[in-house]
Amino acid sequence: MKIHLIKGQFSGKDAISIITKMIDVKIKFQEEKIKNSDNEEDVKMRETRIKTLQKELFESRILIEANGDSVSIESEIVLSE
Repeated sequence: MKIHLIKGQFSGKDAISIITKMIDVKIKFQEEKIKNSDNEEDVKMRETRIKTLQKELFESRILIEANGDSVSIESEIVLSE
């Protein structure tokens, strides 16, 4: 099953807003897991994931700002067993 979350052309400002909000949700999810975890290895893995997401958000902002007026975004979730 596929869930199409985003597909289309967006202004740079809207693209940054959409991507920022999606990454913020994922970061909050990881932070909640850290808060409820007693496993040090799991916490370190999640902290690394948060840093990666923050870096990717920064890099995407630079790319979007460099591209100017319009950005194409596609995002989907693929569910499988």
